[in-house]
Amino acid sequence: MTSVNRTDIEEFLFQEAALIDNWRLPDWLKLFTDDAHYYVPSTDVAEDAPAENNLFYIADDRFRLGERVVRLMKRTAHAEYPRSKLRHLISNVLIRKREGDTIEVGSVFVTYRSKDGQTDVYFGSNIHKLVAGEDGLRIREKRCILASDGLRPQGRVSFIL
Repeated sequence: MTSVNRTDIEEFLFQEAALIDNWRLPDWLKLFTDDAHYYVPSTDVAEDAPAENNLFYIADDRFRLGERVVRLMKRTAHAEYPRSKLRHLISNVLIRKREGDTIEVGSVFVTYRSKDGQTDVYFGSNIHKLVAGEDGLRIREKRCILASDGLRPQGRVSFIL
């Protein structure tokens, strides 16, 4: 994939959101490179803060992300069994930077989660570091930055943002 434009990136991000919404997490995991990272920093740290010395809700490398997906797909994942009903809305997609084979993309998200008769709204911005290769786009890093003051009233993030 030599020439990637914003439309290609938007299509990729919309497909990623659909995989999560339809609980096709093993297929979603295939979108990530072997050296990938998935971050959800706490709401009181800077968006570019390193996970090594800051509190993050989620700071997974590719191996841990794979373990998370395996766990979420099991009936023993009590926080997500039965699973939440999710809808991810992605907008304001902007190419922030191109460097070598990496494209840094910013976007805004709103995620609706319905479970146990309650609907919660999570909102914020995503920063994706995408790699354009022969087999299309893949995710080297995804950082979901929540724009709320905290996780109240939701209290937790037991699903994929």
